Amino acid sequence: MPEQTTVERELKETMKTGKVVLGSRRAVKLLLRNQVKALIVADNAPSNIRGPLESLAKLNGVLLYIYRGTSADLGSVIGKPFKVSSIAVLDPGDSHLLEVLAQQ
Repeated sequence: MPEQTTVERELKETMKTGKVVLGSRRAVKLLLRNQVKALIVADNAPSNIRGPLESLAKLNGVLLYIYRGTSADLGSVIGKPFKVSSIAVLDPGDSHLLEVLAQQ
């Protein structure tokens, strides 16, 4: 399992240089189109949100990382002043997020 600080550092770099989508509804749509490379879900996401995201990620072979923290923590890590339950990574940019998540 990758260290939380390493994932946070790479996630910040992905936010700067890559392309991500915030929110579970948009993440589900992109997972159905098979456009997501990695999915990060907050640990406290409700089961009606977390369940479909996890199952779609497993079906499509997408890297899935459960962020050990609240959705408020996840939002603050990426510099947003609101809660973020899920982050779909479309393009990691200059970060090594996919490699870090693949180590789990």
